[in-house]
Amino acid sequence: MRPETLVRDHTIYACVMGSRAFGLATEESDTDRRGVYLTPTPLFWRFDKPPTHVEGPAEEQFSWELERFCELALRANPNILECLHSPLVEHVDDTGRELLALRDAFLSRRVHETFTRYAHGQRRKLDADVRTHGAPRWKHAMHLLRLLTTARDLLRTGTLTIDVGDHREALLAVKRGEVSWPEVDSRMARLAWEGEEAARRSPLPEEPDRRRVEDFLVRVRRASALQPDPYDEVVQGVVRGGGVGQV
Repeated sequence: MRPETLVRDHTIYACVMGSRAFGLATEESDTDRRGVYLTPTPLFWRFDKPPTHVEGPAEEQFSWELERFCELALRANPNILECLHSPLVEHVDDTGRELLALRDAFLSRRVHETFTRYAHGQRRKLDADVRTHGAPRWKHAMHLLRLLTTARDLLRTGTLTIDVGDHREALLAVKRGEVSWPEVDSRMARLAWEGEEAARRSPLPEEPDRRRVEDFLVRVRRASALQPDPYDEVVQGVVRGGGVGQV
């Protein structure tokens, strides 16, 4: 099965991400699409395994296979967790709705480490720009402020909200370069400190609910294996209890 066919025919959840989901879109903003597809189980029984992710087929589109998506979400990957909480959902089927119902199972205090690590990486790039060019890339500075605010609020409340809401104009002013670098630097330091404080008494559990997510994945894989499979009738015979050649 071609990768684009997996995305076209087996997507269980698709959403818009990036500035449009964050409430920071302007007329120049792209539309970044992200999705999750469920590979038919029999395809895993071949020597050539299906892809864990697919780029495209549309521009600015990227999708993950369900198992890979869950693995990354359990590790508190910021991009994956935000994808699960996009306010701009374009497609969701019954399995996708089950995945969305698991959103709280992926959240844990691990987000402090992963969001902070990602923020440190972005901060190093900003510092390099300031040393080289005298100023940061203001768009990247804006998004780092957004990320630090999101992480702090998630740790404080236990709820992940990615739309910036009332912070929109202040953040766009940073993007336009209307706020001095020392002021932006001060805001980043304050948000990082507030995130540290929030992590100490966060309502989030220490670890994600791995068992709950795994039970969902196994159940979905089993249901897929029992579906009529146009790609491998022999495999279906084995699944139903017959031997090879006893379809």
